[in-house]
Amino acid sequence: MVIAKLILAAVIGYLLGSIPIGIIVGKTKAKIDIRDYGSGRTGGTNVLRTLGKKAFVIVAAGDLLKSALAVFLAGLIMGKDSSLIWHVTISAPTAHTIAGIFAIIGHIFPVFAHFRGGRGVATFIGGMAVICPPVALLGGEVLIIGAGLSGFASLGSLISVLVAYAIMIWLIIAYGVSIEYLYYALFGALIVLIAHRDNINRLIARKERRIGQKATHNTDSSTNKDSSTIAAS
Repeated sequence: MVIAKLILAAVIGYLLGSIPIGIIVGKTKAKIDIRDYGSGRTGGTNVLRTLGKKAFVIVAAGDLLKSALAVFLAGLIMGKDSSLIWHVTISAPTAHTIAGIFAIIGHIFPVFAHFRGGRGVATFIGGMAVICPPVALLGGEVLIIGAGLSGFASLGSLISVLVAYAIMIWLIIAYGVSIEYLYYALFGALIVLIAHRDNINRLIARKERRIGQKATHNTDSSTNKDSSTIAAS
């Protein structure tokens, strides 16, 4: 029964994570597929470059909420049930972790958008907001400050997930927070880092896009609105 609940939590997490908020906003606001512009991703940074600040806020909030909802529902599904399997206690924290990780995977590889999604940062923070709100808050602050000081959203994102992982280690040692949440921070951060591998290469080569840089169409921009027109629409 507990295993069935974990599987259900994983499925719900993946399906919620797969909701392509960026694509929905792009289609609604400007009748475009956001993946045809800039980085080709559906996350908030590409939306900001392509459609502007208002669209960015909607997408960032949506990507946060879908993973937060996945983790919250996983807790409801598991309830107070627990089981000892292979000397490992399976309980609500396990369900939280599974749902959150699958929400991140769903965001990056969404079944509803041909497996082409975002990079998972907002989704990671959204899940963390339910698991451990202070860590999510600090991670979000690090992202904003890091991106603001460096001018690179990717750098701020990478630092934020690593900081969240480091803080979770401290919380487990100092306050006995459930070890499952460390697994969420670890595997979530690893997934986000892997999704940013092209950004990391560009940062090293000093060719990474800055936050204020406008996105352009990736195929034939002569037959489409340019990014500045779209952002103003």
